[in-house]
Amino acid sequence: MGFPKRILRMASNAYDAALAHMTEVVGLQYAITDASALRSAETSTFSTGHRIPGIIRPGNLAEVQECVRVANRFRVPIYPISSGKNWGYGSRVPAADGCFLLDLGRMNRIVDFSEELAYVTVEPGVTQAQLYDFLRERGSRLWMDATGASPACSLIGNTVERGFGHTPYGDHFGNSCGLEIVLPTGRIVQTGFARFPGANAASSYRWGVGPSLDGLFSQSNLGIVTRMTLWLMPAPEYFQAYYFRCEEPEQLPALVDALRPLRLDHTIRGASHIANDYKVLSALEQYPWERAGGVTPLPGALMREFHGELKIGSWNGSGALYGTKRQVKEARRLLRCALGGIANKLQFLDDRTLRMASAFAKPYEFLTGWNLKRTLALLQPVYGLMKGIPTEHPLASTYWRKRTPPPAVMDPDRDGCGLLWASPVAPASGHHASKLTALASGILLDRGFEPMISLTMITERSLACVVSIAFDRELAGEDVRALDCYHHLMERLAANGYYSYRLGLASMARGERPDAYSDLLREIKNTVDPAGILAPGRYVDTDAAVAEKANARAVG
Repeated sequence: MGFPKRILRMASNAYDAALAHMTEVVGLQYAITDASALRSAETSTFSTGHRIPGIIRPGNLAEVQECVRVANRFRVPIYPISSGKNWGYGSRVPAADGCFLLDLGRMNRIVDFSEELAYVTVEPGVTQAQLYDFLRERGSRLWMDATGASPACSLIGNTVERGFGHTPYGDHFGNSCGLEIVLPTGRIVQTGFARFPGANAASSYRWGVGPSLDGLFSQSNLGIVTRMTLWLMPAPEYFQAYYFRCEEPEQLPALVDALRPLRLDHTIRGASHIANDYKVLSALEQYPWERAGGVTPLPGALMREFHGELKIGSWNGSGALYGTKRQVKEARRLLRCALGGIANKLQFLDDRTLRMASAFAKPYEFLTGWNLKRTLALLQPVYGLMKGIPTEHPLASTYWRKRTPPPAVMDPDRDGCGLLWASPVAPASGHHASKLTALASGILLDRGFEPMISLTMITERSLACVVSIAFDRELAGEDVRALDCYHHLMERLAANGYYSYRLGLASMARGERPDAYSDLLREIKNTVDPAGILAPGRYVDTDAAVAEKANARAVG
C-alpha cells in the first residue's frame, strides 16, 4: 500500500489490515495512500517529523464510528481533523508518529437552522465561507462570527480549539452547545439537553442538567466532535467601526487601561484589537528586502519611515460598536472621552463613509499625498470581519519573509511559509500588556525575527495575545532558528506567569505539565480511550505515553 517504512513500534500488518477495513467502510476513493498526498499532509509551517500512513475520509457519523472501532481492533492511532488549516499551530500534522489522518471534511452538512432563535447546527466540514453564503442566500438578518483565518477553515475546528473572532459573539466555544461526540470506543455522547430524546431546548440552552461535559471535548483527544450548535448574532440596527493609533510604544499601558472600563460596562461589546507596527506592516506588504538591504530583522530606522509613509503607529487599534443609532452615538462619545490624549487619529467608519472614502481615494491622495487606497485595502477586510464576513486577506501575511509574492490561491504549507504562533493570555491591564509585549519583542528581535504582536481584549478582564514568528522555510537553518526562538519564548512567558490559551504541536511534543489537573485528565483519558488510539499526544496523554516520554527524556 506504499506505507512509510519508519512507522514506530507498529507491525506493518496491523496497518495494512486496519487500512483494508477502513477502506471497506469509506470506499476506495476516500482511503488515500498516494505518496504526494501523504507528504502534503505531513507538511506544516514549521519543521515536523511525524509520518502519516494513510488518510481516511468518512462521510457520515456511522462511518466515523466504524473507523474508530477498526482503530481499536488493530491498535492503530487515528488523528481527526476538520479542514486541517490550523496554520501556525501544526496544520494537519498529527501530534504523534504513525497516525491515520481521519479527515472529516466530507461531513459538511448544515443540519439545522433557526432564524427566530438565532442558531445553526453544523458538521465538522462546514466552513466559514459555507455558513456565510448560507445566511446570505436566505436573506438572513443573522451574522456569524468570523476569524481572520481562511474562509475555507472549519467552524467546528476553530470552535473546539477555543478560537475567537471580532463581534460580540467572538468567544466561539462560549457561544456553542449541543455537541455530538464519537468516543474513542465508538460510542456516541451528546451534551446538554441534546442527550434527551426530543429535547426542545437542546439548541438554545447550553448546560442541560448535571455535570457539563462540553469543555472536556475542546482542546482534547477524548472524543471526536461530529456535530455542534453555534449561536448567531442578530444584525444590529447600526454598526460603526473605529480605528486609532498610538505613535509611541510607551502609550500602550494607558491605552489598555482606558479601554478596559468600556469593555467591563459593555460600552464596547465586541473584541477590541490592538496590533503593533510589525503586525500592521506585514498585513500591508511583504518584507522590504531591497529597502532593508537584505538585512533582517527590519531596521528600526526603516520602520520609522513606514510609520510616516503608511500612517501607522507603534500601536494600532480597531473594534466596532453595535446597537441602535442612539446607543452607538453614546458609545462613540464615551470612546472619544476615554482615548482623548492617548490615541491619535481616532476615526469612525460605517458603510456610508466607507463608500465615500473609496470613491474619493484618488483625489484625497492628490491633495494630501497619503495613499488612502492602500490603507483602505487593509481596513476593508478588518471592517468586514467585524460584521462576520470571512476574508483571505490576513493569510497573505504568512508570506512576509518570502521573496516571491503570495499566489492567487494561497497555501502556506505548500509554499514553504514559516509560521509559529504563541498565544499567551494576560489580565486586561496596562502593566501586563506592556510587560508581556516587551518580553516577547525583546526575545524575537534578539533572535532575528520581527515581533508581530496583536492584543485582543477578548473578554472584559483578559487580553489574548498572539505573537507571530514568521520566516522562510526554504532558507537553510531557518526552521531550527525559529523553533529555538519559539521554545525560548514559551519558557520565558511561562516563567513570568503568561500561559497560552491554545498550543501547537511544537509545545505538545514536550508533554504535559505534571500537576493534579493533568493527572485527572489522564485518568479520564485512560478510561475513555484505554488503547490510546485517538490523537495520541494531543493535549492529554495516557499513563503509558507519559512514561514513554519520561524514558525518552532520561535517555536523551
